[in-house]
Amino acid sequence: MRFLLPIFLTVLLFNCKAQNNMTTEPTVEVEASISTGPKLVVAIVVDQMRYDYLTRFYEKYGADGFKRLVDEGFSCKNNHYNYVPTYTGPGHASIFTGTSPKNHGVIANDWYDKFEKEMVYCVGDPMVRAIGSETEYERMSPHRMKNTTFGDENRLFTQFKGKTIGISIKDRGAILPAGHAANGAFWFRGRDEGHFITSSYYMNALPQWVQDFNSSNVAESYLKVWNTLYAIDSYAESGSDLNSFEAGFKGKDTATFPYDLENLKADNGGFDIIKATPYGNSLVADFAIAALDGEYLGQDDITDVLTVSFSSTDYIGHNFGVNSKEVQDTYLRLDQDLARLFKALDTKVGVGEYTVFLTSDHGAIDVPSYLQSVKIPSGYFDGRAFRSELNAFILEQFKVPDLIENISNNQLFLNKEKLDSLNLELDEVQNALVKELINYKTIDKVYSAETMQRSNFTKGIEALLQNGYHQKRSGDVLFVNDPGVISYPKTGSTHGSRLNNDTHVPLLFYGKGIKKGSTFLNTEITDVAPTISALLGISFPNGATGRVLEFVID
Repeated sequence: MRFLLPIFLTVLLFNCKAQNNMTTEPTVEVEASISTGPKLVVAIVVDQMRYDYLTRFYEKYGADGFKRLVDEGFSCKNNHYNYVPTYTGPGHASIFTGTSPKNHGVIANDWYDKFEKEMVYCVGDPMVRAIGSETEYERMSPHRMKNTTFGDENRLFTQFKGKTIGISIKDRGAILPAGHAANGAFWFRGRDEGHFITSSYYMNALPQWVQDFNSSNVAESYLKVWNTLYAIDSYAESGSDLNSFEAGFKGKDTATFPYDLENLKADNGGFDIIKATPYGNSLVADFAIAALDGEYLGQDDITDVLTVSFSSTDYIGHNFGVNSKEVQDTYLRLDQDLARLFKALDTKVGVGEYTVFLTSDHGAIDVPSYLQSVKIPSGYFDGRAFRSELNAFILEQFKVPDLIENISNNQLFLNKEKLDSLNLELDEVQNALVKELINYKTIDKVYSAETMQRSNFTKGIEALLQNGYHQKRSGDVLFVNDPGVISYPKTGSTHGSRLNNDTHVPLLFYGKGIKKGSTFLNTEITDVAPTISALLGISFPNGATGRVLEFVID
């Protein structure tokens, strides 16, 4: 079932025995051949992890976390996203479906729905309700993702005997990886609650093990002082702790260690402050380890799937930026959390009985104001001024206001009803906007939806845009900022571009069925799901466009 050669040899042996009038069926051999897959696949996504976080902090990592994956597994060192925008929702969907937003439809975290005339959230679903919380803000499901994940395909393949569980601080980090047919997806509800919750898409009540975890007040134990794990002077791989490029927390004058979370929580969303510290990752690791026992994962020969997204790295990156001591400390602490998780897997599932991959949903850019201070081209996109100048152009060119219905995710959405009422041709208006926008300061490239639909790009920014363009959901005009230019405050940083700082992320495989080694060959994030599917011997996700990384599989 998992590998063809053992099955072929078993069938050949059976035929030989039959020809010699031997009636004993080789049931033992068949059973052995179908039990060769891992008992558990653990899919780890580290939110906003640039590839160089692996190498930059490598000497300070312990032996049992990141280094265990690198030294004993397979590292794809030239792994990239093959589309833009590089955001959390599209990233998680692309990893697990094996295709890009062009197909799976998750084009951003939030996007403008051209039919409903409103912004929608990638996992928002008004048809379900929160389970484990009374809030109206946690109505979530994967219904906007159009394709299956490899977890879905494993559920189908095993006649729903193999489980899939998704876990994260973020709802989208739990839901999109777990897929449509998951047994459960759990995420953290902060504010004044501090509990892991789910939605009625999956179940009508939290499992007892989740209730027990929430009752143990583990989250409350992390409302403590965050100081550096090691002496701060040893963090030579990062910039100074006191600088003008970091945002920090409300209620504290400087973005410097230490941070007393108990004292700061009132001004920073209650339990939500945990999300923006390394303790959010520790909490996710705690919950994932509890799920191994609570859901009996990896306890038989039918493969289960556990997806774990560590999202606190993203909150901290946005707050403090790539070059901060806070980011370095977060990764050193995450390294210890990974070691805890791997030790639990060794004990509960068995050494050599599980397979792990680790990657990221996107990278991040250094804070542009910091880059400017060291003379590297960068800057900020002024969205308010852009909209004002654009509206003035439209009024002058077409003599009517309000032709632009929405501007979001570097896309313009035109008001089709108004175009029709004025007898304006869609492609003519698109092309006029393309010619105008390319003159704007900080805008590097502009393309119309017509170009995305009629052309077939195979390389460059045009190909990345096309892989991120969904005909039914994307806008009428797409624009690209200059390298190093972001739409963000001048403290902290973000992501979303087609540049290497956003697209180049780690891809590590480890465990059963995985070779030891590394490659500098180009791999793409859409290759992950086909590779895991091939390892399991199951159908690829139904929209997968990536390739099998056969050099990874043993």
